[in-house]
Amino acid sequence: MPSVEKENNLWLDFIFKGHVPEDHGRFLFVCSKHFTTDMFMNFSQVQHGYASKLMLNPGSIPTIREQASEDTSNFEAASTSHATSRLPVMTDSACQTDPPKYRTVRTQLSSRTLGSHRSTAVQAKIPCRSVGVETLPLEVPVPFLTSTPLKRPPKRPRVDLEEEYEDPFEGSSSLVFSEGQDATYDPAESITNATETTAMSGQEQNPPQTINAYIVYETCLMELFESCPVCKRVCDVQTRRIGTFISVQQLCPHCQFTRNWNSQPVLGSTPVGNLQLSVATYVNGASFYKLSKVFKAMNMQLCKYNTFRRHARMFIEPAIVSYWQKSQEGMLQKLHAEEKVIVGGDMRADSPGHSAKFGSYTMMDLKNNKVVDLQLVQSNEVGGSYHMELEGLKRSLELLKERGVTLDCIVTDRHLQIQKFLRESSITQFFDVWHIEKGISKQLEKAAKKKDCEKLRGWVKSIRNHIYWTAATSTTGPERVAKWTSILNHVQDIHSHDDPLFPKCLHPLRIAQYQWMAAGTPAFHKLETILSTKRILKAVAKLSPHHQTSSLESFHAVILRFAPKNVVFPFLGMLCRLPGSPALQ
Repeated sequence: MPSVEKENNLWLDFIFKGHVPEDHGRFLFVCSKHFTTDMFMNFSQVQHGYASKLMLNPGSIPTIREQASEDTSNFEAASTSHATSRLPVMTDSACQTDPPKYRTVRTQLSSRTLGSHRSTAVQAKIPCRSVGVETLPLEVPVPFLTSTPLKRPPKRPRVDLEEEYEDPFEGSSSLVFSEGQDATYDPAESITNATETTAMSGQEQNPPQTINAYIVYETCLMELFESCPVCKRVCDVQTRRIGTFISVQQLCPHCQFTRNWNSQPVLGSTPVGNLQLSVATYVNGASFYKLSKVFKAMNMQLCKYNTFRRHARMFIEPAIVSYWQKSQEGMLQKLHAEEKVIVGGDMRADSPGHSAKFGSYTMMDLKNNKVVDLQLVQSNEVGGSYHMELEGLKRSLELLKERGVTLDCIVTDRHLQIQKFLRESSITQFFDVWHIEKGISKQLEKAAKKKDCEKLRGWVKSIRNHIYWTAATSTTGPERVAKWTSILNHVQDIHSHDDPLFPKCLHPLRIAQYQWMAAGTPAFHKLETILSTKRILKAVAKLSPHHQTSSLESFHAVILRFAPKNVVFPFLGMLCRLPGSPALQ
C-alpha cells in the first residue's frame, strides 16, 4: 500500500468498493491486472525479459475491475463447488502432463481474501497445482470435490541482493516466465522438483570452503539442461550470472517441468565462490588487477573490483581484525605471567626515504618469535615520517604497561630518538648486531675501492665475523669494546693487547701468512678511522648479547608480499595486511 495517506485511501476505496472496514489489516495486495500498463515504470523490461518484477510508478491508483472480477468469480466458484463428480482423466508419468483447465488470480477485492503477509512487489498470477495424483476408474462417484488454492510460494533468497547494483543486467539473458506463472514463483520449490535425486544432499552439509571447485565451460554445462528429464523434449533454458556465479532456470513447455540450478552455494545473499575468490586474493597478497588479467586471458567470468572491495570491507577485514585481537590478547596474557620479557622493535615504512605515508612499528617477543603488537602510524599524525618510529614505540610500550608486562630489555636499531626516549624512560636498550655490521661492512667495501686500500677487501669478512663474536661472548659493555678494538692489533699480526679485559687473542697461533697491515699505511688508517669512531664504540658497548631482531626483519620481508611499497592502500587496508594475511594462513 502507498505510504501517502491520500493515495492509500484511494487504494482502500478501490479494494473495498467504497466500504472500508475499520479493521482492514495492515498488509493488502492488489493484482497487477488492476493497473494499466502505463502505470508501471518497467513494463517493457518485464515484457522483454530484462526484469522479473513489475514496479509501479509513484502515485499509481488501481482502476481496472472487470477482468480481475471475472477471474476471481471463476476461482471462487471452482473452489466452493460441492457436487458429485468424476475424476478427470490424468496421465501419470512422474508429473501431471495435462495442464490445469483453469487459472487462479489472487486479488484483494473483499475482506475474505485478505492475507496477513507482506510483499515488496506486485502480486501476479499463481497457478494451482495438484498435490497428489491417483488414477481411478472413470465412473467412480466422488461425494465432494474441493479445490484448495495453494499458498503463495515463499520468497526465494535473493542471490543478487548484495552484488546486483553493480550492473543489474551484467551477463544476464532474458527471463521469460510462462503464462500463469508468477514472477516470484521459484521452480526449485515445485512438487515435481522435489522428486529429483538427493544423492548429493550429503555434500551440501560440508562447509563451502572444503568443497572442491572446477572450471566448467558454458557449452558443457548447457548440455545438461537441453532436454527435459521427464519427457525428453527440448526445454527453454535461461541463465543469469553474478561474477563467477551462474544460475540456470530450465522450463519444459510441454510437461511444465521446471528446475532451478545454482553453480555455487549461497550464504545469505552472497555466492560463496565470489566471496572465496576475494578472500583468497586478499589473504595471499595477490593483486586483483593481475587476477582479472588472468581471468580475461582465459575468458573466465569474474566479479568486479567494487565487489571485491565490498567483500573486503564487509567480511575479510572485520574477520582479520577480530582474529588479530583474539590472538594478541592471548599473547599478552602469557607475557603477563612471565617475570622478564625481552622484546624487539623496529619500524617498516611503506616507501623508502623520508616521504613515507604509513609506518608500521612491530613489537616482537624475541624468546618465542611472536609478534606482540603492531602500530600503524600515519605521518601527518606526528609531523613527518621521521617521527613515526618513536610514536609507534611509545604506543606499543604503553600497551605492554597497561597489560602488566614487565620488560627486561628491548632490542632496536640505532634510531637517535629511540635512544633518547629509552634512556630517559630508564629502559635497558641493546642494539641489533646486524644493523651495526651492515653499516660497517658498507663503509669497508667503499674504502677498499680507494687507492692503496685494496687490502681492506680481504679483511671485510673477518671483521664481520668478529663483531658477531664480540656480541656473543661478552657480558659487559667495556668487555665488548675491548674485544672489538683488539681487531686493530690483530690485523698487524699483534695478538697481545694492553686492555686487561681482553689481554690477548684466543685463537691459536697460525703459521700461514696473511695480508697483514702495517701501522701508518693508508689502508690501516682508514680501517682505524672506521672501527674506532666514538659513535661506533658506543654502539658496540650496547650490542645485544643474546637475542637479535632477525626474526623481526624476516617478518617485515613477508609483509612486502601483502603490502608492497609501490601500492597505495587505505589506512584499514594497510592495517589488515600487516598481521592478518600471515595469521589466516
